[in-house]
Amino acid sequence: MYSEQKYDSTLKFWMENDYFDELSRRELAEITDLKELEDRFYTTLEFGTGGIRGVLGAGTNRLNRYVIRKVTQGLADTILEHGPEACQRGVVIAYDSRYFSEDFALEAALVLAVNQIKVYLFEGLRPTPELSFAVRYLQTIAGVNITASHNPKEYNGYKVYWEDGGQLPPAPAKQIITKMAEREDWRIVPADRIKALEEGMVQMVGDQVDAAYQAEILHSLLNTELTQTYGTKLNIVCTPLHGTGGIPVQSILNKMGFTAFRMVAEQEQPDPEFPTVKSPNPEDPESFELALTLAKKTQADLVLATDPDADRLGAYALDRNGQYCRFTGNQIGVILAYYILDQRRRNHRLPDNGVIVKTIASTDLAEAVAADFGVKTVNVLVGFKYIGEKIKEMDVQGWGTFLFGFEESHGYLAGTYARDKDAVQASALLAEAALYYKQIENKTLPDILAELFARYGTFLDEQVAFALSGKEGRERIAAVMDRLRMAKPLSVAGLSVRFIDDYQQNVRWDALENKTEETNLPRENALRFSFEGGGYVMARPSGTEPKIRFYFCIKGSTRAEADATLARVKAEVFTLINDLMV
Repeated sequence: MYSEQKYDSTLKFWMENDYFDELSRRELAEITDLKELEDRFYTTLEFGTGGIRGVLGAGTNRLNRYVIRKVTQGLADTILEHGPEACQRGVVIAYDSRYFSEDFALEAALVLAVNQIKVYLFEGLRPTPELSFAVRYLQTIAGVNITASHNPKEYNGYKVYWEDGGQLPPAPAKQIITKMAEREDWRIVPADRIKALEEGMVQMVGDQVDAAYQAEILHSLLNTELTQTYGTKLNIVCTPLHGTGGIPVQSILNKMGFTAFRMVAEQEQPDPEFPTVKSPNPEDPESFELALTLAKKTQADLVLATDPDADRLGAYALDRNGQYCRFTGNQIGVILAYYILDQRRRNHRLPDNGVIVKTIASTDLAEAVAADFGVKTVNVLVGFKYIGEKIKEMDVQGWGTFLFGFEESHGYLAGTYARDKDAVQASALLAEAALYYKQIENKTLPDILAELFARYGTFLDEQVAFALSGKEGRERIAAVMDRLRMAKPLSVAGLSVRFIDDYQQNVRWDALENKTEETNLPRENALRFSFEGGGYVMARPSGTEPKIRFYFCIKGSTRAEADATLARVKAEVFTLINDLMV
């Protein structure tokens, strides 16, 4: 029977203790599926690459106010160990448009306040990149954002940032995890809201931070005179997908001189239900359905979509044949990298020690572009926090000038005012680039991508994700990674494998010279098989979702050749593991 299960005592505690609210207890009492109860209590949500993210609901393996309190107490205990000055510097907290985001933000604020840690709480919805900026601007010891980024409506999350504005580095992350594990008692009582506000332990912030954040974005642009003069000539359609991006993107585009833009009315207002899309993810072409309908009616040059916390940007652009071309995250990153480097060189602002930073799951085309400008490319693990860490390393150690960072999952940052990806800034930069190429060179953004392919090779990039939920799913994902490690292929679909990088073992094997060396990256459960001449296949379990992702980067002399090769590579890889995925 169920009572014999090891998670029974925790469930019983949640069901019977008055600390947990009646709605939570009732929710658990109504569950009759024993597997569902096991999944809710067999583990506790853990930190991944972006903090904690999970399905909303009662239980230790769900996101709710009690998990928020426990995680925040772990953060508070960590800050307390840094001394009185850290407590006085405090924590800034933001939140997005999801269910319970505002409630969770307040819970976190009041737990910190009861620990005598100063809190700056945003008065309304704000984008993730503004939270990253606010940590630096307010000089806090940490920041918290309540968001699940682009995940479905059933999810929410808790992202922690450290004093440089980057996502939580390993040392304090381990401290928080340790503190959470040490505290067995879930009964954490937050401060009284009115008292915390009256005593100044919780201070509301908003307009001043907004103005400073937008000023930094405007300062990062490259052709402000052009946009002020000709901004009316670029027709733009924008959608925030019911999230936080609507107001800041509109504000920036207006200040730049782009007045010929329209918001998708059905998706303009924040809504946790995300009623017009299956998933509020600008990586998904289906999320652009309403935006493209409006774009076709208005003959828009550029279509922009930001995810709910406005850190990811997706885009379409009109080509010469009157068709809308979808850009992958890699393609947007390469176009922005090329535009930034080219404009800097034209304006004699390209430093000799310039650096772009990208993840190991991002396209090899970017490295070819950067090399052509004499700019170094640094590769980091998947997760924008590693790009933020590299920016900090350059600043502290005094090497390199950071110019641009991106990841294939539609995340971009130019400059160091923040340490996380910024879809508000990326929207501004891509609109500026589209206007420049239209007004000065009589080209579309698809024209520019075609030119880059012609110059450096046609690179096709694709990601395939498999959702394998629950305990069984986690075991199957582990089995897939084990099989790929054992296979160690010397070729895939006729492409010779030059390097095999096993980031969990911190080992790179050179197949041509039959020698190994360290990857010089932190350990992570990921495998990358790099092909001779460019391109790769990579497998990596997600750190925040019950998924395993496969990344493909294929180089060809033509689009047709690259398409055919990509199809063969995918077929061979998935045949190897097919029995574990069904």
